[in-house]
Amino acid sequence: MDISLKAKDNGLTLSVADTGIGIPPEYQTRVFERFFRVDSGRDKATGGTGLGLSIVKHIVSLYDGKITLQSKDGGGTTIRVFLPIL
Repeated sequence: MDISLKAKDNGLTLSVADTGIGIPPEYQTRVFERFFRVDSGRDKATGGTGLGLSIVKHIVSLYDGKITLQSKDGGGTTIRVFLPIL
């Protein structure tokens, strides 16, 4: 896991990257939906509820920020959050 925070373009960018299995392209547009889990077969006790990225998206939206996802199936995922400096 790699976490970084950078200041530029009148804002802050937080990046969180992993080297996991990645997210298949057909699911990438849905990961910010409430209760969506890529692996629906996983038990909630071990796989989460599918709320984390949805909550982050709403918080980022409240501050006029932007959240993006880059993922390669089989090659890790990077989530970037940009928040403007007010």
